[in-house]
Amino acid sequence: MITFKKQDEIERMRRAGQVVANVHYAMRDMIRPGVDTMALDDEAERVLAKESAGASFKGYRVRGIATPFPSAICVSINEEVVHGIPVRGRILEEGDIISVDVGAMLDGYHGDAACTYAVGNISRERADLMSVTYEALHVGMEQAKAGHTVGDIGHAIEVFVLSHGCGLVREYSGHGIGRKLHEPPQIPNFGRPRSGMTLKPGMTFCIEPMVMSGKESIRSMDNGWTVVTCDGSDAAHFEHTLLVTEDGVEILTPWE
Repeated sequence: MITFKKQDEIERMRRAGQVVANVHYAMRDMIRPGVDTMALDDEAERVLAKESAGASFKGYRVRGIATPFPSAICVSINEEVVHGIPVRGRILEEGDIISVDVGAMLDGYHGDAACTYAVGNISRERADLMSVTYEALHVGMEQAKAGHTVGDIGHAIEVFVLSHGCGLVREYSGHGIGRKLHEPPQIPNFGRPRSGMTLKPGMTFCIEPMVMSGKESIRSMDNGWTVVTCDGSDAAHFEHTLLVTEDGVEILTPWE
């Protein structure tokens, strides 16, 4: 069931979203060649603890995957699309791109946001992929207005991404968020204009385009969590938690 947030709930989500942003600020400052991905997770845990917040992802269970997600953040490198697991001894290299997905729970409400970072100097192709994915997020956000529909968001993202010759991840989508990390409705990154649910003030959800430089085909790794491109092409991921207002949309995870 879709929930419409009251003012006190919105304020709690703003606080949770700011914690998410604070973790991303820490990631931005740390990410460089030579950094261990587990060090990123350790720092995320430190920031969350300092803010008296919980890690939304750690211990998260999904039907069909035997083990819960083991880390505070997802770190997905190069061909990894989403749900990459930090590993002690996995070192970031010059030219990598890394998508960091952060979830925080504070006072019973969640915030969720992802950002893809360049590790040192990256290729023009990887920079272009990051740019297209980032812009796709904002193209989708422009449609996140009261009176518009979920299909309007997805259609705008899909048209933009395909017009730049990139592949779109269709198996994963944005989602409602609040007391639960994942709530209705789903917010696909593709769709038909004026289709699906009509957006109304008080709705909170995440928009999160996942874009590939190659073909639209993905698979899961043996750990059950990490999703990679089938052809080894690169992937990028950007996400915000949003609130639909009377006159537009408010970003609740202001990592920018």
